[in-house]
Amino acid sequence: GCDRYVRRFSGNVSRNKDAVKIVEVGPRDGLQNEPQPITIQDKLELIRMLESAGTSNIEVGAFVSPKWVPQMADSDRVLEDLLARHQQNDCRARYSVLVPNLKGLEKALQAPTVQMIDEIAIFAAASEEFSKRNINSTIEKSMERFRTVLEHVRQYNDVHKNSNGQSPAIRVRGYVSTVIACPYQGDIVPKQVAKVVEQMLDLGCYEISLGDTIGVGTAGTTRPMLEEVLHVAKPSQLAMHCHDTYGQALTNILVGLEKDIFTIDSSIAGLGGCPYAKGASGNVATEDVVYMLDGLGLSTGIDLDALVDAGDYICQVLNRSTESKVARALRAKRVI
Repeated sequence: GCDRYVRRFSGNVSRNKDAVKIVEVGPRDGLQNEPQPITIQDKLELIRMLESAGTSNIEVGAFVSPKWVPQMADSDRVLEDLLARHQQNDCRARYSVLVPNLKGLEKALQAPTVQMIDEIAIFAAASEEFSKRNINSTIEKSMERFRTVLEHVRQYNDVHKNSNGQSPAIRVRGYVSTVIACPYQGDIVPKQVAKVVEQMLDLGCYEISLGDTIGVGTAGTTRPMLEEVLHVAKPSQLAMHCHDTYGQALTNILVGLEKDIFTIDSSIAGLGGCPYAKGASGNVATEDVVYMLDGLGLSTGIDLDALVDAGDYICQVLNRSTESKVARALRAKRVI
């Protein structure tokens, strides 16, 4: 029954206290589909507030075609300003940027701000049809493309070793979309997800983020998918990236915690709608994830009140309401 599950779950997570890593994707994944222009100053202030709240891993931009993703066209300038801000201060979050291909990678590595890039993120899909429509490539061809990207990152790291022979070691993180279901293809077989994860790990990705892109996953579909993936990957190599379209994201994250997956992607204020389900919410809200983890006694190093302030700020910029239930509740308590 439920009590037995809770006891089993609580015992499982208590061995991993203080081990939860939140990857904040709001400044990239959250903002990229917003129709209105967002100034560099507003993006920088959001990142500053997230860092002040204790967020230690932030996806800050993407080197993609400005024709297809105009909101990310100023990512190089965002990094320039972050460099200027942190020149006298080494204490900052780890920054990652998304690159779709070798051209995007070259743009990132050739930028004068490359020292601000700690991680490169690449994205594949477990669905053949989604891969064709989203990145205009079959899964097999996308892996060939990513192999070239990983080779160039390794070469860059080798060339830029410092005087101690240590490499700055830009790491590569992989996203796998549609791990539960695809808007075009329907349900995805867990073995197919595991196959793509294994391929990306073999290429050299240090971590794979498992994306329930259309948010249809439940505990009943997430668990068997993870069990299959864990045949080819360690829990420490995986991250949960759950969309909250059907209100199941926190439940699915709990399933991941039960499997010792302690890296969670989330977006401030739940920014980032799902384009395949009109009016539906997208990424799980960071505030809601942190509140849940706090309740489990799992530390993230993030101050929830300061996080809510960051969400309030960007929602005011966007002239929209937060998708975070926790933020709404805490704001109401402040008024009382």
